[in-house]
Amino acid sequence: MSTDLSRLTACAGKWEEMAAKFRTLAEQYEKEIHGVPLGEVWIGVSAQAANDRFTVTLRELQGAQKEAKAVAAVLRDAHTQLAELCNRVKAVRADAVKAGMYVSDQGTVSFDTAQLTQAERTAFAHDPDLQQAARAQANQWTEKLLRAVRAVTDADDGIRMALDAAVLDADPMDGTFNGFNRNPRTSPYPSLEEAGKAANMPKDRKDVPAWWRSLDPVTRGILLQERGDELRAAGIMDPRYQWHSADPGSGPFNVEDPTPRDVQFHALALGLATVGDITGETAASRNMLHYLRGTGETLDLDVDRMLHDDAAFRSDIEEVHIARNQDEWHMKALAEFEKAGGDKPVAIPVESHQYGGTFTKDTDWYHAVGSSQQTISGMVTVRPGEDGKPHVSLDYQVNVWDRYNWDKGKDTPFLEGIVIKDDDLGHLHTVGIAQEFDMRGSSSTFTHDLSGDASPTVKPADPGRSGGRGDVSRGDEENR
Repeated sequence: MSTDLSRLTACAGKWEEMAAKFRTLAEQYEKEIHGVPLGEVWIGVSAQAANDRFTVTLRELQGAQKEAKAVAAVLRDAHTQLAELCNRVKAVRADAVKAGMYVSDQGTVSFDTAQLTQAERTAFAHDPDLQQAARAQANQWTEKLLRAVRAVTDADDGIRMALDAAVLDADPMDGTFNGFNRNPRTSPYPSLEEAGKAANMPKDRKDVPAWWRSLDPVTRGILLQERGDELRAAGIMDPRYQWHSADPGSGPFNVEDPTPRDVQFHALALGLATVGDITGETAASRNMLHYLRGTGETLDLDVDRMLHDDAAFRSDIEEVHIARNQDEWHMKALAEFEKAGGDKPVAIPVESHQYGGTFTKDTDWYHAVGSSQQTISGMVTVRPGEDGKPHVSLDYQVNVWDRYNWDKGKDTPFLEGIVIKDDDLGHLHTVGIAQEFDMRGSSSTFTHDLSGDASPTVKPADPGRSGGRGDVSRGDEENR
């Protein structure tokens, strides 16, 4: 924070002086040397060859002038933006101190008891609630300070990339090898900070959605054009919603010893799962078998197959998640488009509120999952249209969560004439020879045109195969 940023403008001035000198040199070269092969004295093949080489040299001198100007422009932008970002860091630090925090030279934030009176320090030392509140407050200020510092780091990366681009020979066929940049281009990103952030996508998938949401809408539009498939695979459409099961299920796992009746019932359940697979209850069979294996590992749900099989589920997505939100999302995206000038693509992340839905009764997915929490997550993109009107579209995925457990006091019909008590199935978890588990899944990406008046329609592809235990569409191998 003590760096003298004025050196950037001083350096920019030197580069501008260099550009002026290159301009003088190019003019002199063009006047005194470049035209020599075109005179009446020197003619023939050698004159033409010399003219070609002299032209390359002249263009290099002209390119050197443009490159020097481009470097100077980057350095001046760097000064302006770094000064603003550094002042932001100082402002956050000052606000933290005013709020009763101590900020070390290394940026560590803690509650500053030195600002308290002796009576307040004594009360603080004997009150765990006050101490906990102080730690929470310090953590909040730490995060604010980290974000401000991270912005400076991102801008620094953006400066480095802008300088690299300014001095890169953009034309490999210009007659030189790694010569001056004759056609330096202005960065498409809104700022040097945004350019740095765009290049610093987190490696951990769980951090990608937050990074994606922190970007400017224009930056997202640029990245989608350049690396859309890669970014979708990396998780930019993953939901923010953090699901947690509210149902305690059968309680603690493996806290009792199994009885012969439990072992017999486990064998019966295995047989019912196998029969279910044969009779078309493939999802219910798969989930039951996973429960009976007792690993407790999270199971991936085939949401595409759910959408294909259950019309009520599709209706929830169309009516609850899209139709209720699309006008608001459309308006927000258009506002960002206009704010950005109305001439470049923008994208905003969107996510519907979680909703508890139930699959159609007495179907495979009802027996496999029952009820679940649902959201859709994705982005609304606005692009300039060829007709002069903006084109607005929603790209989204459907997300589903649930906990596989058994509700005490209920009965579950499996086959005609066979009813199993949930208490008996849940007891297998209690004695440790089966185990409850979380289930989650996300669909493929679907697109809905928001430019027109068409009602949202989810059209999943035909999954094809029946979904038996050997069907790869049913999830990862370890979950079968």
